[in-house]
Amino acid sequence: MQLKIHNEGWIYFVLSCLITIIIIPFYTILGIFLCILSIYIFYFFRDPIRSIPNENVVVSPADGLVTFIGDSKCPLENNLDKNNYTKISIFLSIFDVHVNRMPIDASISSINYIPGKFLNATLDKSSKENERNIIHAKKNNDDIYLVQIAGLIARRIVCNLKNNQAVIKGERIGIIKFGSRVDLYLPKNYNILISKGQRVIGGETIISNPNNIKYISNSIMK
Repeated sequence: MQLKIHNEGWIYFVLSCLITIIIIPFYTILGIFLCILSIYIFYFFRDPIRSIPNENVVVSPADGLVTFIGDSKCPLENNLDKNNYTKISIFLSIFDVHVNRMPIDASISSINYIPGKFLNATLDKSSKENERNIIHAKKNNDDIYLVQIAGLIARRIVCNLKNNQAVIKGERIGIIKFGSRVDLYLPKNYNILISKGQRVIGGETIISNPNNIKYISNSIMK
């Protein structure tokens, strides 16, 4: 089994380990606590290899619990896009993998960072009031929006994408540190294959099958 953590986690892990080594000879109980903290930091920033479906399907952009599926407008304010979308909200607890992945092969049209509050990410109003990063991608003529949302504990959103970048389905696109939420907006003609209350796995769980093709379990490891 390969043990790997996201690059954003190394600074926290190394610092925690160094402090633990310094503290434990003098304050054993505190040192043990810091040791447990170091293990958790490694666990939180883990970046497991995932089996990405080869077929033309939409995969989950994150690990977590589906808390909302319903109709919505474009998440960008003052935008000319007046189309209706199906919004899928995924809540990531502090125990979930927090590495975000691209849900579909697409080209990045724009990336919009919006400062805001740090409300509990399980609340639907966090989609409009919390600090967030809105990624607008295009797949042929379809507009798709992926929103990274900070939560009550999460205080930093990391996005590794650039405008006009072509991104492959399942590719790592960033991370939200310490508890968060991801909203995915799909065109209304995309059939949804998951339900509210379901747990999903980033890069693996199939969210939608746009062309209504029969799914075959071909996959690649990423």
